[in-house]
Amino acid sequence: MNNSKSHISRIVASLVFALLLMLLMPSNRVAEAHAYSASYTTLELTQSITMMTFAVDELSAIELAGGDLDRNGMYDEAEFDAIKDRLATIFQDHLTLAIGGESRSWTELQSLVLERRGGESEVVLKAVYPPVEDNLSLSLMDTLYKNDKKTNYVNLLTAHYGPQKSTAALSADNRTWAIALSGEEYSSLYPDLTQHSLTEGATDSEESTKRSESSTGEHATQVTSGWLSFLRLGINHILGGYDHLLFLFSLLIARQTFKQYAAMITAFTVAHSVTLSLTVIGWINISPSIVEPLIALSICFVAVDNMIRRSVSYRWVLTFLFGLIHGMGFADILKGMELPRSELAVDLISFNVGIELVQLIIVAVLVPLLYRLHRYKYSRQAVIAGSGVALLMGAIWLIQRVGSL
Repeated sequence: MNNSKSHISRIVASLVFALLLMLLMPSNRVAEAHAYSASYTTLELTQSITMMTFAVDELSAIELAGGDLDRNGMYDEAEFDAIKDRLATIFQDHLTLAIGGESRSWTELQSLVLERRGGESEVVLKAVYPPVEDNLSLSLMDTLYKNDKKTNYVNLLTAHYGPQKSTAALSADNRTWAIALSGEEYSSLYPDLTQHSLTEGATDSEESTKRSESSTGEHATQVTSGWLSFLRLGINHILGGYDHLLFLFSLLIARQTFKQYAAMITAFTVAHSVTLSLTVIGWINISPSIVEPLIALSICFVAVDNMIRRSVSYRWVLTFLFGLIHGMGFADILKGMELPRSELAVDLISFNVGIELVQLIIVAVLVPLLYRLHRYKYSRQAVIAGSGVALLMGAIWLIQRVGSL
């Protein structure tokens, strides 16, 4: 009986300690698991115009331009109308399109609207720029959030030029995409957007064949490397995904053998890689409003498991199941892109490798330290305290995400 009371007292004391640690942490990191701000840019290159469509989530627009007078995290019609000109100026100042190294302003702002679809809302800008010229490069530089170190901003770009596409993820210090078309490829650009729309239904195999034929010519297209930008995106995405990192920490902190650690990490990698790929290609389509609460719940579940069991077993099974959910969370940022099938495999592999690199580094650093920790007399109390922190933060995220449904 006394031992039971002592055990309960230790758990309560550990939870109090965990709460104090949580209160000392930066509030923005406790309150929000994903500090990502994502935008989507589509460039359509024709011989007559260059059309840019730029979409950013509503909360990011509020951060950039303000105007949410009632502070409810949404624009009403009057609030949006009041800040439209300010938003247009911000976008024009921070999205720089250059032809032949010379910055060009848009010739027409076609529209700037607030679109809501289900539980998602975004601000969408459509602007017309001068056309790309033969033998001159075209580039886009995005400096939104450039000086805001608290926001992990990424611009996911898709460019259409003739029958081909180019994709890139502009983030961190790598904010410029560029292309230089050969004379032959310039002549293959559609005369205008009407022609582009008529041929948009071309099959991916046709697109791949045309791309292959073009790249074997004497003057191949020079495009900013897409795979490297997706590798960086994967690295930045996992570093900014505090809930994924906390889940990984919760898995690792429990006392385990090297074989158990290896099986668990392998299971997590395989599981999230599968659902990441299937979600991006469209075979799985589960709303983030379901996935995000489940990710928070996974943290709580593992944390409680650490606190009630001294010795964990078959954790790789649990990790695999939760890894399937986390993979859908990883994929959410890529779902809005129209990744061409000819680049899909490379982009997905690069993104996943970026995630794995960070995870492997974390495991390589933490596991030796945890082995040393578990040699000490009070290692069990340390596991309970660390799991208590994870449980409290996971519970806060769970309540927030369920409450926003």
